[in-house]
Amino acid sequence: MARVYNFSAGPAVLPEEVLKEAAEEMLDYRGTGMSVMEMSHRSKAYDEIIKTAEADLRELMNIPDNYKVLFLQGGASQQFAMIPMNLMKNGVADYIVTGQWAKKAYAEACKYGKANKIASSEDQTFSYIPDCQDLPISEDADYVYICENNTIYGTKFKTLPNTKGKTLVADVSSCFLSEPVDVEKYGVIYGGVQKNIGPAGVVIVIIREDLIPDEVDENVPTMLQYKIHADAQSLYNTPPAYGIYICGKVFQWIKKMGGLAEMKKRNEEKAKILYGFLDSSKLFRGTVRNEDRSLMNVPFVTGNEELDAKFVKEAKEAGFENLKGHRSVGGMRASIYNAMPKEGVEKLVAFMKEFEANNA
Repeated sequence: MARVYNFSAGPAVLPEEVLKEAAEEMLDYRGTGMSVMEMSHRSKAYDEIIKTAEADLRELMNIPDNYKVLFLQGGASQQFAMIPMNLMKNGVADYIVTGQWAKKAYAEACKYGKANKIASSEDQTFSYIPDCQDLPISEDADYVYICENNTIYGTKFKTLPNTKGKTLVADVSSCFLSEPVDVEKYGVIYGGVQKNIGPAGVVIVIIREDLIPDEVDENVPTMLQYKIHADAQSLYNTPPAYGIYICGKVFQWIKKMGGLAEMKKRNEEKAKILYGFLDSSKLFRGTVRNEDRSLMNVPFVTGNEELDAKFVKEAKEAGFENLKGHRSVGGMRASIYNAMPKEGVEKLVAFMKEFEANNA
C-alpha cells in the first residue's frame, strides 16, 4: 500500500528517509549484530548514539554551554509537574494560558504553589495570542510560563512575552525545530518529540544550569528531579533508547536539509499555500486571528458540522489521514510539520478545491 499524507497532530509524520534508514538498521545496527531496541543503554554503541544526538541538537539550536540537554520520559505532560516541583523556589509562578496544554500546566502548578493566570485567550476559544508586552508579572514569580505553539487551536507566539526579567519557561512541543530559536531568551525550553522529531515517549528539556536546584523538597520523587538526570547525562535509568535514536536521525536529517533557517523557509511556503486557499475559499475558513497563525497546525471549518464530517470522510478515502479536528473543538486541522512534504499540502488544497466545487 502506498504511504498516505498524514496530517496528524502527533504522533506525526516522520521523514521517509529516516524511517528507511531505521528499517535498514533494525536487525543489525552498524555491525553490532543487534537492533538499537535490544541494546544496553550502557554500551559503547548506545553511548555514541545519545552523545551524537545531543551534539547535533546543540549545533542545530546553537545551545550555549551553560544549558543542559535532557532526554526524558513522561512526555510534555509530566513536565507540567516537574517544572513547579523544581523551579518554584519562592512558591510563585505566572502562567499565560493560550490553550488546552497551558491550561493543564497551570492547573498542575496550582498543586505545588501559587500559580497566577496573568493572561488568557479563553474568552475567544483560544483563537488568538493576548498582548503580552506589559503584563502584571508577580514580583516574586520564579518563572513565567507559556505554551509557544498551540497544537489544538493553531496559534503561535510570534513575539515572546515581556517577562520583566523573570525566567521564561516554554513548552515548544508542536513547534520544536521548525524555525531558528534564541535559546538564551528562555530559562527552560522543552517539548514532547512526537510532532516534529521522533516517536512518542521522549521529552527533551533544555534547561539553564543555574535553574537546576541542588536540593528540592524531600517529597519530590527522585525521578522528577532535574539534577538527578542532569548529573547522570540522561542515563540515570534506562532512557527511551530507541526513541532517542530516531530523534538523532531526525536531527541529522534537518542538518542535511540546511538547518533551522531552511526548515522555517519550507514551513512558511507550506503554510502560505494552505492559508492562502483558506482566505480565498467561500466554503472553508481558518479559525485563528491572522497575525497569530501557527506554521505547524492549521485548524479550519466549513461552519456546518455535517459538511465537516463529510469532508473528513472523503479526505480519508482520498489518502489524506487525520484531518479531524481535536475532540474539544471539532472541525478540521491539518498539522504540517517539518516532515510533511510541500506536495502533500498542494494535494490537500487541490482536494479541498474539488470538495468546495462539489458542495457549494
